[in-house]
Amino acid sequence: MCDELTAADTQAHLSRRQFGAAAGAVGVTMVLPAAPANARPVKGRDVVVATPDGQCDAYFTAPTSGKHPAVLMWPDIMGLRPAFRQMADRLAQSGYAVLVVNQFYRATKSPIVQPGESFDQPAVRERIMPWRAALTAEATTRDGIAFLAFLDKQKEVDTKRGAGSAGYCMGGPMVLRTAAAVPGRVHAGASFHGAGLVSEAPDSPHRLVPGLRGGYLIAIATNDDARSPNDKVALRDAFAAAKRPAEIEVYDGAMHGWCVIDSKVYNQPQAERAWGRMLDLFAKNL
Repeated sequence: MCDELTAADTQAHLSRRQFGAAAGAVGVTMVLPAAPANARPVKGRDVVVATPDGQCDAYFTAPTSGKHPAVLMWPDIMGLRPAFRQMADRLAQSGYAVLVVNQFYRATKSPIVQPGESFDQPAVRERIMPWRAALTAEATTRDGIAFLAFLDKQKEVDTKRGAGSAGYCMGGPMVLRTAAAVPGRVHAGASFHGAGLVSEAPDSPHRLVPGLRGGYLIAIATNDDARSPNDKVALRDAFAAAKRPAEIEVYDGAMHGWCVIDSKVYNQPQAERAWGRMLDLFAKNL
């Protein structure tokens, strides 16, 4: 969930931990976990990706030598910002060519939030939600196809190997929509505290599972599960019926947003566990 209820959960959690005076998500100090063992040197660059709907500003990063599997990273509802650039660099250090995008490019360039701002502030939510509404299933699918096509044109990408995708919060459903749109290309996907993976809509992301290929990781926040406990059941049933391997788990004590390094509820031990499961997934399928 990326809404007022999630914001309220965050505030309550912080209050319980006596973090009532915590800075806004973009303003907190980001403590990136240690680089992986045998980390590769990487180089990143700002890029612009042409899509059917306009020009998307994005960040591309990859090891400085060789060709590597492509990974498309979808940020959470606060968009492309320094935290996601650092997370993309970290993934590149493990041997991947990573594109992290500003999914709100139709409305504004990144960063969409300023230092000290956070989604739990009403004025910030009011600014972002109309941009979020424009990201329909159809728009997301068009974007995903364009972003993968861009990746495949980069000299650092090994197009002979499958591509992966990772998404946070609102990015979780975007992973499944992209994978369903280009199943011959996307061979693995990871959703971290994904919002809206299951609904009654005919185009609900969980209904796309039969069209997927490869393996998947669905990492669920404790408070999201408490609010929608049947979502994990629907997801497990969908993957089982489609005979698609998937690791679907509720991360005990982890709040919505726990995997992002600048989040107020960043939970490093659980975030590291989820990151490790993603690396295992990509190593096996890409």
